[in-house]
Amino acid sequence: MSAGIDLENVCCDFGSFRAVDTANVSIEPGEFFSFLGPSGCGKTTILRMISGFIEPTHGQIRIGGMDMKGQRPNQRPTALIFQNLALFPLMPIWENISFGLEVRGVDKAARRKRAQELLDMVDLPDAADKMVSQLSGGQKQRVAIARALAVEPKVMLLDEPLSALDLKLRQHMRAELRAIQKRTGVTFIYITHDQGEALAMSDRVGVMSQGRIQQIATPRDIYNNPVNGFVAGFVGENNVFTGSVVAPSAGMAGFDTGLGRLTARLGDGALGEGIKLYVRPEHTILTETEGAENSVPVTVSEVSFEGAFIAVHAKAANGQTLVAEVRNDGAATVPAIGAKRFASFNAAHAAILPDANTRG
Repeated sequence: MSAGIDLENVCCDFGSFRAVDTANVSIEPGEFFSFLGPSGCGKTTILRMISGFIEPTHGQIRIGGMDMKGQRPNQRPTALIFQNLALFPLMPIWENISFGLEVRGVDKAARRKRAQELLDMVDLPDAADKMVSQLSGGQKQRVAIARALAVEPKVMLLDEPLSALDLKLRQHMRAELRAIQKRTGVTFIYITHDQGEALAMSDRVGVMSQGRIQQIATPRDIYNNPVNGFVAGFVGENNVFTGSVVAPSAGMAGFDTGLGRLTARLGDGALGEGIKLYVRPEHTILTETEGAENSVPVTVSEVSFEGAFIAVHAKAANGQTLVAEVRNDGAATVPAIGAKRFASFNAAHAAILPDANTRG
């Protein structure tokens, strides 16, 4: 069983500081939804309002269609996994997992049986009688998930649970979490500042900045079609040009910069102040001859081997550094430092965007 979550005009104030500003989002039952943003953007505050540890200052939160106003955390169909996991070091693993069932008065035999079922599900079938100190970081993560699932929540809330793990283990646990979510069908709400986690695991992502939700979309759409400069800059890398829009027409526009006129897609609201043109390094091409669309003369200043690709840094005449990513396919030709090239990009792969949606 799972439940959907609706936030309607939700605000949260701490004194004069507004931590969450007019959040509106509907999360579907069984969805893996991530709130993504930098520290202090309000994402954990949203999680704690959903869980009942904080009451919203304004607005309404509904879980499964029911208004949660006045409902304490233990009265909500949610389970929260904290960043530090909070496992009990003096209990064997099966007792850690079944602790919530013990509180509910379930007898020992039934608790033990349920704990073993969950250990089987998270691929730790032989861990029941082990102690927490005997487990690796990834195994502890899976025990925390099993413990949360033991009370059969309709919504699982995860507050940056992978942040303390090393890179390889984080990547492994992304796949584990996604697989567990699919097997159980429970709605997952995941909090992270790591774009890789959000893009790899989520059905949809809500990107946040300064207490506001900037964009809600699929990972592919967030990356390929950001709605503003904050989303474009926070999710992935970009070459950024400042300038002014000229001759907008049919969703495209010219963009006058100190390096000449460029052309790109025109985003909504990109006709005021603070607009910039964004193009990703993987869409930036280096050529030896002039004449390509959106061509800027550059001089190669640095070459960085990144494994799957090679990042070529090049300076334009105004001192701006542009980055082009060359795929490491074994046959790639990489220019030498000091080489003269032209950086270019297809207008369809670049966007002219406004700044972030900030408090008015």
